[in-house]
Amino acid sequence: MYVAYPYGYRYTFTPVWATSSVEALELIKSAVQGERNDEIFYDSLIQSSPDAIITSIRNDERGHNQMFRQMYKDLTGQEISGVSSEPVETVTSYLAGLQQAFQGELAAVEKYRKIWFGLPYGIYKDTVWGIILDEQKHADKYNNLITYNLPR
Repeated sequence: MYVAYPYGYRYTFTPVWATSSVEALELIKSAVQGERNDEIFYDSLIQSSPDAIITSIRNDERGHNQMFRQMYKDLTGQEISGVSSEPVETVTSYLAGLQQAFQGELAAVEKYRKIWFGLPYGIYKDTVWGIILDEQKHADKYNNLITYNLPR
């Protein structure tokens, strides 16, 4: 049974993953470097890969990097500069690299979801949604490559 509050009282619902605009901007800043690190990692994975799928994923990451940079500049008026303190992962084997890439894509979805919740409605929110969908698509592709490359 629903209870109606006669005086206009309404509980303010806030999702557990709600993000402020300031937090979203900081996450965008770190996303730029994360996308760059992914690109470098995928370059090394491509060297050991017989598959062109990873090249298309790497190219998507380059595009994401540029979109995040542009969003940050549009929202703050500042360029993102500097070098990341995050170490770039190395590829130890093709299968281990695929598994690492798969986990990285899933982690990116989690981070970008927080960014999405901190942005105002409009083009930036829609752009991040598209990037999230790309990251999920990438995770699916890596999952497929892992399956095909498991030892039999």
